[in-house]
Amino acid sequence: MKKAGLILPVIAVAVVLAFSSLFIVDERENVLVLQFGQVKQEITEPGLGFKVPFIQEVVRYDARILGLQTQPLEVTPLDDRRLVVDAFLRWRLRDVSDFREAVGLDGVRGAQGRIESIMNASIREVLGSVPSNSVLSEDRTGLMNRIRDLARRQADSLGIEVVDVRLTRTDLPQENLEATFARMRAEREREAADERARGNEAAQRVRALADRTVTELVSSAQRDAEIVRGEADAERNRIYADAYNLDPEFFAFSRSMQSYAAALRGENSTMVLSPDSEFFNFLRTDGLSGESLAAAEAFARELEENPEAARERLPEPSAEEPESVRELEDMISN
Repeated sequence: MKKAGLILPVIAVAVVLAFSSLFIVDERENVLVLQFGQVKQEITEPGLGFKVPFIQEVVRYDARILGLQTQPLEVTPLDDRRLVVDAFLRWRLRDVSDFREAVGLDGVRGAQGRIESIMNASIREVLGSVPSNSVLSEDRTGLMNRIRDLARRQADSLGIEVVDVRLTRTDLPQENLEATFARMRAEREREAADERARGNEAAQRVRALADRTVTELVSSAQRDAEIVRGEADAERNRIYADAYNLDPEFFAFSRSMQSYAAALRGENSTMVLSPDSEFFNFLRTDGLSGESLAAAEAFARELEENPEAARERLPEPSAEEPESVRELEDMISN
């Protein structure tokens, strides 16, 4: 019984020592075995580990890729146009011992501040060497790679590796937004004014061309009309001349009858003329016999009232003057 009483405590102590000596390393972790604060062993592979109970301790670190979102950072590019930049980087432990030596007992949380400082310095250095337009153009990818490489070199002494860097936001400072928007509006308004001016200039050219075309067409039409009118006047004069040459006396008589009919038309038949006027050649009693005068007056009245009937009463042309009267009638009718 005494032996059994001694064995049980020994077994219990052995079990406690065994559990205190053994530990499991997860595949997502890196482990340091410390003895009085000094690194005795670095374990990066998953499996079962061993340590001296009560003397050594195990410190675990996350071996996965970690992320860090930096605070908004104001930078001044090469053209002195200030920008506010947000960045995001991914990093992981490269050497656990170096990391422990660099950050001490603060671990990953303590390293976050130092990594952000390295990141901000790298962003300022890279973006300060290029104009602001490059940050907003297709050169952005190349700039992010430069920031990553620079931060990777500076973070190497911390025992970490910068995997990737991304610029998530690039804006103007709030106090510069209104001035920038005003400048952009002014530029767009200037471009719009230029476009309107070019449009008005083009419209004026089109209107001038249309006006010139209209003027040319009207001038050409007027010229053609004057030519036709001149030809018509010449033809009319020729017809009058031919009519006069066929029978000058009858032509004069017919024209006088037409003048009488036009002058005496209407209620007012009063005319003030000299008795010797040629207008009265066929109305003078000394120029015509009473019978001729009466016939002339009757013909004039009939010519005014019924011209067609008056023309039908004209005598047929005589043998001495073949067709002359008929031709004259046709000319007058036309």
